[in-house]
Amino acid sequence: MAADGRKPKKDPALIEVLLDLVEPHAAGDPMSTQKWLNCRLKDIRQALAQGDHEVSEPVISRLVAAQGDSLQANVKPAAGTHQPERDLQFQYIRAQQRQHQMRQQPVISVDTKKKELVGNFKNTGRIWCRTPEVVDVHDFPHDAIGRAVPYGIYDVTFNCGTVYVGQSADTPTCAVDNIRQWCATELAERFPQATCLLIQADSGGSNGARSQVWRRQLPVDVADRCGLCVTVCHYPTGTSKWNPVEHRRFSEISKTWAGVPLRSFEVVLHSIRTTTTQTGRSVRAHLVPTHYPTGVKVSDEDIAALQCQPHAICPQCNYTLTARTA
Repeated sequence: MAADGRKPKKDPALIEVLLDLVEPHAAGDPMSTQKWLNCRLKDIRQALAQGDHEVSEPVISRLVAAQGDSLQANVKPAAGTHQPERDLQFQYIRAQQRQHQMRQQPVISVDTKKKELVGNFKNTGRIWCRTPEVVDVHDFPHDAIGRAVPYGIYDVTFNCGTVYVGQSADTPTCAVDNIRQWCATELAERFPQATCLLIQADSGGSNGARSQVWRRQLPVDVADRCGLCVTVCHYPTGTSKWNPVEHRRFSEISKTWAGVPLRSFEVVLHSIRTTTTQTGRSVRAHLVPTHYPTGVKVSDEDIAALQCQPHAICPQCNYTLTARTA
């Protein structure tokens, strides 16, 4: 700043030298005017100093900003490879949901929440307290009591959520077993006359569209045992955030236990059960002690024996499984 309070004039020679230095590190979008630098201000300052230009980093930052560059973080607007039937599948899921609800049949959204190590480990987030919680420096799996596998089932019609906290692997058998348990308790409680069930699920994971174990266990454990006609609609790949259980229940659970070390399974269950939404709805939680092995294979004979009826629209993602003992 000059003695009279005016800003000093920019040195054209210095700006030219600066532009020559950052030019090899400049990048941008060829279809727009957006530009950015992949170098540090400290490196630019050292390079200018070698040319007898003593300039501070704040001044370099202002000069670079004057040329249209700024600090930018990565953004994620791209949804990956475009799927031609993506919009059609979303419309079909909504149509199936309306049809089931008009007939007073249950509609559930299912998914597995992020797995959590249970122990004296740091949990992302902050809580109001006088002194911070003291946790271990490292999150080593061998120091954990176990790993919580929260499998959520969200009743779309009644806006009710239930989470089954497993202690084993996240397998299709585990997912189907949780759905069977939900049908034996909450479906019988809210839909005593139900004959059909619509399941909205992701395309991957334990309830993936390509899982043969998932397709074999659903008619055996749900359709046969509960006497239901089960229709499954999978969301397109990369669209799990639109699955209702994600933003209706899982997001609220994450807010509840943010900053709370999950030192035991009791803490995990308590955090889930104390989760409430703005409409006053709470979440039920159950601990699942069953051990589910991985690597289960399904024979071609088992697949051929299934009463699986693919739908005309997106048959890989939409199908109906009927009870074989009807």
